[in-house]
Amino acid sequence: MRAAALLETADTRILIDCGPDIRMQLLPQEFRPINGVLLTHEHYDHTGGLDDLRPYCRFGDINVYANAQTVKAVRHNFPYCFADHLYPGVPRFNLHAVEKHVPFRVGGIEVTPIEVMHGRLPILGYRFGPLAYITDMKTLADEEMEWLRGVKTLVVNALRWEKPHHSHMLIPEAIAFAQRVGAEHTYFTHLTHLIGLHSEASLQLPHGVAFAYDGEEIEINI
Repeated sequence: MRAAALLETADTRILIDCGPDIRMQLLPQEFRPINGVLLTHEHYDHTGGLDDLRPYCRFGDINVYANAQTVKAVRHNFPYCFADHLYPGVPRFNLHAVEKHVPFRVGGIEVTPIEVMHGRLPILGYRFGPLAYITDMKTLADEEMEWLRGVKTLVVNALRWEKPHHSHMLIPEAIAFAQRVGAEHTYFTHLTHLIGLHSEASLQLPHGVAFAYDGEEIEINI
């Protein structure tokens, strides 16, 4: 399924990205409020499932955080959610434009946006204390590395082994990036099936690096 993550503490739930598979991804999870949705960028595979969050609006409006360009795209792609007179039952979103390096809080969790490049498109990764979540990255400016200092758990994209892509890192590039960050544990996400079987491909990764899989749960002290 498309890349997404659900970050949970005792009193806070944060959904990172909301692609067209999100309904199926959330069905196994406990049905309770989502305190905030963080969008990395506006592409359909990361925003196309926003409408499927409408059941969660029974708990109240849903706060969505993204950069200004993504906020604009969400308004354009889901105009019926922001009309003056809302049709009964449509999801209700409160959009918040956030900026890189400016921390904000969602429930009890502090979030710091980090800017990375998806080809030529500036997008956001997010840091939560010792955890950093980055997807769809090809490159990042050297100064952004300072905002990843001390990360212990890194989730980052790694598309495939070969055939360079203009806007996504390949697995060797992602390994090199993970080594620069120096996290104790790194999980690769946004994978294609071209990596091969999980059990076999995992043997080719260095210590401390793993391929994430659908439904995987990781415990982290934030």
